[in-house]
Amino acid sequence: MAERPPRSKVDPASIRWRTPAGEPVGCVAKLDVLTENLVELRQMAQDALEDAILMGCDEAQMRQVLADLIAGLENPYAKD
Repeated sequence: MAERPPRSKVDPASIRWRTPAGEPVGCVAKLDVLTENLVELRQMAQDALEDAILMGCDEAQMRQVLADLIAGLENPYAKD
């Protein structure tokens, strides 16, 4: 049996967000939104993984699909 990848123990509330210049993001409202977004994203990804496994899909493949999805996100604000 394949070894299971380690689970992330990252607490979204413990992340120290930084600006592109490296300065800490200090606005409490912004930090709250970032934390809430990560909590929701993690739950949605967890639900999708569980659904895939229950439907007989390969766990490793689903994890790769989720990783590829994240890696493929585009920054709509990037300056060309």
